Amino acid sequence: MPASTRLWANAAYKPFTLAALRTVGWVEFGVFIVTILLGGSMPAAAHTQSTAFLTLRVRDATIDGEWHLALRDLEDAIGLDANEDGLITWDELRSRKEAVSAYAFSRLHIQSDAGQGILRMQDLLVDNHSDGAYAVLHFGVEGLGSPTALQVGYQAFFEIDPKHRGLLRLECGGSRSLAVFSPETSTQRFELRADRPTRIPFLSFVQQGIGHIWCGYDHILFLLALLLPGVLRRRDGAWEPVLAARPAVSNILKIVTAFTVAHSITLSLAALGAVRPPTRMIESAIAASVILAALNNLAPFWSENGWMIAFGFGLVHGFGFANALRDLGLQHAQIALPLVGFNLGVELGQLAIVSLFLPLALSLRRVLFYPRILLPLGSTVIMVISATWLTERVLNFKWLPF
Repeated sequence: MPASTRLWANAAYKPFTLAALRTVGWVEFGVFIVTILLGGSMPAAAHTQSTAFLTLRVRDATIDGEWHLALRDLEDAIGLDANEDGLITWDELRSRKEAVSAYAFSRLHIQSDAGQGILRMQDLLVDNHSDGAYAVLHFGVEGLGSPTALQVGYQAFFEIDPKHRGLLRLECGGSRSLAVFSPETSTQRFELRADRPTRIPFLSFVQQGIGHIWCGYDHILFLLALLLPGVLRRRDGAWEPVLAARPAVSNILKIVTAFTVAHSITLSLAALGAVRPPTRMIESAIAASVILAALNNLAPFWSENGWMIAFGFGLVHGFGFANALRDLGLQHAQIALPLVGFNLGVELGQLAIVSLFLPLALSLRRVLFYPRILLPLGSTVIMVISATWLTERVLNFKWLPF
């Protein structure tokens, strides 16, 4: 019997009819379609982290700062590429020194009980981070006396990228405080005590882990590419439903767990400095991994043990956030808690996706529409979006000449 005839004849399947849809539910069906096709509206820069690194040092009545701002972010905000050749030179950056200073200091407010601090530029330099070139602003803060507490307001780049994050390291004597600024936490207060132990905002890193999944659209598409066949099995060259719910649930949990374990391994290794691949190369590899995961649904080259694919490609995805932690300049002992918080957030974000996906997939798996149309259509959409990301990342690989 031809495979197509066998599929229709298999009692495990319900024909794609209005009656079948009424059994599943129109609402569930619609939500599932929207979930799969949501990637069509996702921005191309799906995994590029917009991050700035701010250090404030308090020494008695003296406060000085160092602020690393990505040139690509400054280009978007105020324009640096005068001749529009796609490269930003030192002369172009230097000619915009006043504009850089005006933009940055209008979006950073530091105050104490004595009043509002006045920020004065001392020097403008350039430094290379793992994800490209950054302008480095050295500045002093005047008018705060000898503060016992500081309130820091951070608004840089939020108007052009709500996913931007400002990572702060505040040093006072032997004490350090770490903070993550986002549109929701743009103003924070810090007590200044030289004998205070390092303050690490654990919950902030948990939130960053959740946001890394939900705002990292390539992570979402990668998970969907792996989860789509999670309630199916490959037999005689075709996909068919897993009849019992327990094996399907077990398979999906294995996939998510394998991805989390792999993600955690490389995130930890990269953050601790054991390995340091270039961010632009990793971003391209992440896009390629999404393409391969979706392609495996259309022309399976590995139809069994999907958790192994999740683990293998998860090793690549783990580098996604590590560079930001390392570039903040944390010591190894200080990285442990942020790593735990971030990984917990990643797991919670993934579980939220699975909790939305799994009930719908289980309801639809026996409808012929799922393996015959939804699986290939969803996988094709994922491939097209990821191919667009890969092309743009490869073309933009060389951004800056210094």
